[in-house]
Amino acid sequence: MQLLRAGIVCLLLVSSLFAAPKGERVLVTAHSFHIFTAPRLAPLAQAAGIEGHKLVAAQMIGGSKVIQHWNLPDEKQKAKPLLSAGEVDVMTMSPHVYLPDEGIDRFVELGAKANPKLRFLVQHSWTPWDGWEGSDKVAKNEDRDTRSLDIVRAANLKWRTNLEAQVAALNTKLGRDAVFITPVGDAVMKLRELIAAGKAPGLTKQTDLFTDQIGHGKEPILALATYCNFACIYKVSPVGLKVPNANLDKLSPELDPLLRQIAWETVTGYAKSGVKLVAK
Repeated sequence: MQLLRAGIVCLLLVSSLFAAPKGERVLVTAHSFHIFTAPRLAPLAQAAGIEGHKLVAAQMIGGSKVIQHWNLPDEKQKAKPLLSAGEVDVMTMSPHVYLPDEGIDRFVELGAKANPKLRFLVQHSWTPWDGWEGSDKVAKNEDRDTRSLDIVRAANLKWRTNLEAQVAALNTKLGRDAVFITPVGDAVMKLRELIAAGKAPGLTKQTDLFTDQIGHGKEPILALATYCNFACIYKVSPVGLKVPNANLDKLSPELDPLLRQIAWETVTGYAKSGVKLVAK
């Protein structure tokens, strides 16, 4: 009997270690490189056995800096009242390339006062126009198929480095790690390198990822960015979750699993995401 009880206790302990996390109340503030993630999170949470996931609001401004979300008039403002009331567990933000962005600081200060456990996820997006300076930007979408990825890598690194500096200063000011970076730009960079190497199923050229010269994403990027955000919010791998994607399957049934793997490896390999890979 004692051995049986001991076995039951061990099983309970093991199951608790790998139990699904609790659902989070998520607030999404976004531009067009991020807003699409908002409705896509719930099916992933459900597939992972996460109960109680709630999208409390999604606030969208095209091409926006975060400060534009902060400066919205009261009649259009969704984020501030929810943060002030302590009704958010995770807030996501998506700045433009122009950093530092004062809006990030303002929202963090407001939200942290009402909910000391609130986490903030700032998306490092893929670089619009594929370049940093005006002379580096693509003039048309097709230019992506012939230009060197070195230009894109340099722009991606500069954006991430600038964002890291602002996030580090915020966490120092708060006295805790509350602000994290969702490394979507790095994940997209990995996918683009695989395309260049001929190793991305169903994708043969860079323009298979983008709809226009600005860089709005086609389905592979939308899915990849969503997987990165889900992984950062819940610290759970999207690999193997039973959420079908017919749009990706039309390209190749091997593509979706690859995107999930890229997302998880990128998030867990980047310390500032706040997600650590735990060996099982």
